[in-house]
This record gives sequence, C-alpha cells and structure tokens, in this order.
Amino acid sequence: MDQSTQPKPPQSPTTVARKSDRELIVTRVFDSPVDAVFDAWSRAELFRVWWAPASMGAVVTACEIDARTGGGYRITFGQGPEAATFFGRYLEVAPSSRLVWTNEESGEGPVTTVTFAAHGPGTLLTLSELYPSPEPLADAIAGMQAMAGEQFAQLDELLASRRREAAGSEPA
Repeated sequence: MDQSTQPKPPQSPTTVARKSDRELIVTRVFDSPVDAVFDAWSRAELFRVWWAPASMGAVVTACEIDARTGGGYRITFGQGPEAATFFGRYLEVAPSSRLVWTNEESGEGPVTTVTFAAHGPGTLLTLSELYPSPEPLADAIAGMQAMAGEQFAQLDELLASRRREAAGSEPA
C-alpha cells in the first residue's frame, strides 16, 4: 500500500479552555519528539509551512524568526492592502522546552507562552496567552477554538513528513 492510500493515524485532540479571567490555555500531544516540535515553532522555514490555517486561504508571505531571548519575530499573511503582519519579541527562549513572546501588532497584546514536555515518545505542547485585561479573552478563545485544531493538524502533517524523510521512506 503506498503512503497516499494508507490511513492516517488518529490525531490527538486540541483542547482550548479559559484558565482565568485573562488567560486561555491550549493543549495538544504530538507524535514527535520535543526537539522536532520545538524546531517547528522556532525555525521560520518550518513555521511558515503550518501556521496559517489552510481553510482560511491565508498564506504566510513573509516569516522572520530570531528565536533567542531578546530576539523578535515578524509574520505576514497575504499581500498588498489585505496583508496582516504580526510581530513581537521573545522574552524567554529555553531550547526544546519553552518559548515566551509578546504580541505587539495591536498595542497591548497578550504574552504567549508555549511549553514542550516529553509525553512518552511524543510531546505535550501547552500554549497559554495572558491578556492585559479580561475584555479580549472571549474573542481570543473563539478564535483559538476555530483555528488551533486545524493549525495543529497541519503541524502534525509537517512533523510526520519530516519523520518519513528522516527514515528515508520518502522518494527523493
């Protein structure tokens, strides 16, 4: 059976929940080691492949990531007047375990923290966003519920592709 007709393994569910009146939390288990999942979040050439939900038709047209404490990021979707750019700086980078960054495109945005923990042979990813006030949280939760599952499914696909490449099972 070729790979295109093999059934896909079931994906881990993505959970989105309110943690407090100003914080949301998203969790997902990935079937890849911590280093691989961290790389997908900290290397621009990987991040740009999975971040934009395909169903939205959005394409990452520019992606710069300097994943070090004090470094920054800048991600642009679309082109021309329809383009949207997201940017901020990394407050903390602990390789293969934790990323903390600001979201500065709309003034006082949330601080995002992503942790990567070994979970058997895979990785438990926990993302939290802490907002400066409670007001934007309901919209943020709705947005995460609408997009995070698809984004993380795309990340699952990227990680599986990289595992196959590493194993030498994909054609050159």
